Amino acid sequence: MTVDIYGIRHHGPGSARAVLAALDEHPPDLVLIEGCPELDAVVDLLGEEGMVPPVAGLVYAVDEPRKATFYPLARFSPEWVAARWALARGVPVRFLDLPATHAFALADEAEQVQADPVDQVDDDLPPAPPPERLDPIGTLAAAAGYDDAERWWEDAVEQRYDSPAERFDVIREAMASVRSADTRPDADPDVHANARREAWMRKVLRSEIKAAPESRIAVVCGAWHAPALVPADFPSVARDQALMAKLPRTKVAAAWTPWTASRLSYSSGYGAGVGAPGWYQHLFDHLTRDEADPRDLATTWLVRVARTLREEKLDASTASVVEAARLAETLATMRGRPSVGLSELDDAAQAVLCEGSRLPLDLVHERLVVGTDLGTVPESAPVVPLAADLARQQRSLRLKPTASVQEVHLDLRLERPLVRSVLLHRLQLLGVGWGELSDTGRTTGTFKESWTLEWRPELAVDLVEASVWGTTIAAAAAARAADRAVRSADLTELAALVSTCLTADLPDGIAAVLEALDARAAVQHDVPALLSTVEPLARTCRYGDVRGVDTQRVRTVLGATVVRACVGLPMACASLDDEAAQQMVTAVAGAHRGLSLLADADLDEAWAQALESVSAPDHVAGAVAGRATRILLDAGRLDADTTAHRMGRRLSLVASAPQAAAWLDGFLAGDAVLLVHDHDLLGLVEEWVVGLDETTFEDLLPLVRRTFSQFSRAERRTVGEQLSRLDGPDEGPAGESLIDVTQAMPALRAVAGYLGWKVVDRDGAA
Repeated sequence: MTVDIYGIRHHGPGSARAVLAALDEHPPDLVLIEGCPELDAVVDLLGEEGMVPPVAGLVYAVDEPRKATFYPLARFSPEWVAARWALARGVPVRFLDLPATHAFALADEAEQVQADPVDQVDDDLPPAPPPERLDPIGTLAAAAGYDDAERWWEDAVEQRYDSPAERFDVIREAMASVRSADTRPDADPDVHANARREAWMRKVLRSEIKAAPESRIAVVCGAWHAPALVPADFPSVARDQALMAKLPRTKVAAAWTPWTASRLSYSSGYGAGVGAPGWYQHLFDHLTRDEADPRDLATTWLVRVARTLREEKLDASTASVVEAARLAETLATMRGRPSVGLSELDDAAQAVLCEGSRLPLDLVHERLVVGTDLGTVPESAPVVPLAADLARQQRSLRLKPTASVQEVHLDLRLERPLVRSVLLHRLQLLGVGWGELSDTGRTTGTFKESWTLEWRPELAVDLVEASVWGTTIAAAAAARAADRAVRSADLTELAALVSTCLTADLPDGIAAVLEALDARAAVQHDVPALLSTVEPLARTCRYGDVRGVDTQRVRTVLGATVVRACVGLPMACASLDDEAAQQMVTAVAGAHRGLSLLADADLDEAWAQALESVSAPDHVAGAVAGRATRILLDAGRLDADTTAHRMGRRLSLVASAPQAAAWLDGFLAGDAVLLVHDHDLLGLVEEWVVGLDETTFEDLLPLVRRTFSQFSRAERRTVGEQLSRLDGPDEGPAGESLIDVTQAMPALRAVAGYLGWKVVDRDGAA
């Protein structure tokens, strides 16, 4: 029996090259890879042609899909290299880490303990800081005199060309030294979790050794675990069994999902990431070439940098590439590095190719150093039905998911763009954020939509989680909308949900939401809540024909809601404090905007009567009465004389000054046109302000200033000029005209030209 322990760094190109060479030199009869054994059921898919990295093994809890673990694999990952090597030669390959069925259950128990600690001694004491995690690579780098652990690992491991067997022996010895110097107690959660995992790994190894004593086994695992998996140094079976006793369970499932280059830098199931996947891929490709020359590494990379700069319309000559390569090699020598690294290449490219500027280099960094690769999985790979339906629609609609951000502009008058819009809206309703609607105004009322699409690997978990609602996107979205409607008591949320179902073309969802909305509104006595539903429902009715859907049921619910709100408005506006009054003003303004979209005579009449009932009485809050009066004036329901009479009564000295200021604020509502063109109203405002005593004026100044601050600077200046002319609008103090005819003449001639008139000055000249 022979067990070869290959301690690697996850996503390490040098480790991947060494594993490949070691497997070729000592072909095993079985390959064991660090990872949860649930992946054994889908590991054969790694050998199929349709499996293109980066990909990730996805293991999730069936009952709670949000609890999931990813195991990313790139072409330069040692695990990928080992699995592909074994599958290509018919060698069995399996995973030997702690099963996810136990890991998820243990994590749940740990969360419960943290949420409800039973050993809390003193509640007044601050919580203990989390235990410090040991960084073995950082420890070794510091011992070697490096302040950058990544650079040390790249120098010591990734870019070495010595014997793979010797390298793995050295790594195992180094990690054994770090482990022996680890002073963390066994009770530390991190230490205990690692001990349990390693106990399970040894259990798998013992089982395989017992099953085939004469076989050769290759174990590919993280470098930290390598010393613990040497059979000669195994602890007793009883000790390992004690660590694995009575492990809880939960139901899990496994699948493969596409991954992206940018997400390789995130910690995941392996707890490791790389900041430059594109560079590591280049390094791996270079290292695995036949007769690879380390001196070509800088040149080939800088050629790619120059090509990318040219694609960005920036100059990058061949001579500059040669000069930059020489500079990078010189920098590596001066810094004592065994080979050129990414930092030397970046410095050289910035100095030579970018003429000292970092900006052009940052321009190509994401495309080159990180990369925009998105992996694929074969169609035979197991996926939830919802994900399969999405993939089918993506193919039929030619919406290929990509790792890079793409803008999609849709014309809803055309069939295919409309179907694309429907799909994206349904995914948003399900919580699958593949697309984000760009800020293009109220897109419901236009024929255009703009979306920003970016496929992220975690969306695979969102699809699994959303699959509880149905097996197709349409059915799942409708069921999700119906569930939200049943659970929600917020009329505003329900009204918005109606619009969402409309844009997502979910007739069943609209019916369920409208039924819930109608039922909630029938027993709702909160008038602002009723009013808040009017605008979204009215917009849905107004623009429903854009998407070719029937909105008659929506209009029926809207009509009933408006009637209920109109009946309850007078009572709801009595005895309101300042905060409640502002809420009512906002609700009234929103409802009016919504009704303005419909031009429904019956609803407009009911609404006007309701506003009239709250605009005249003195007991109605000033802000509400002022806003209602202004709406009626603009709609032609009040004449100027009646409006002036009501303003005069509200701004009289016998009225409450704060309520008068609130009435004025509601009446003006950010629009100075009335004060500019109606001198009577402006005079009433001036008379009220002048009549205030000093103390009252100081108290009301913030409110009055807030009211007038909503006007533009030009409007405020015009109001001031009008105030100066109230006693004589067209003449100064000595009878002199305030109108400068000379300055006004060009404008007069232009207007006269439009009207076909002829302008003659005082001298009779045209």
